[in-house]
Amino acid sequence: MGDEVQHDRSGQLKQIESGLLPGEQVIAVYDAVGTGTGFIGLTDRRVIIQDKSFAGKRYAITSVPYSKITSVSVVSNKSWAGSYFSTGTIAINVGTHTYEVEFRGSDKSHHVHNVILQHISG
Repeated sequence: MGDEVQHDRSGQLKQIESGLLPGEQVIAVYDAVGTGTGFIGLTDRRVIIQDKSFAGKRYAITSVPYSKITSVSVVSNKSWAGSYFSTGTIAINVGTHTYEVEFRGSDKSHHVHNVILQHISG
């Protein structure tokens, strides 16, 4: 199963696969850069985010069902005159909390944005 799933690191993919629900399928697992987030996983049922921002070197694996996501945004410090996906950062809004995930390259942010948007707007 791991060969057809888009992913950056096989260890992260295995971590996501180990927590799947019966019948759940992984779409992609991407490594995140910057502080706070370790990686993001997308399945056909939810978004899984590894959050490394807890005190004491602790981290959390947070599962967010697509039905709880209120919006997904492309985050940029540039004007919109350039490419829509010129950045590698997205923001996922869940209630009053926003998860910001930065990627190596805009292709990954584009894919994550489109998968989430497809699930929350369908």
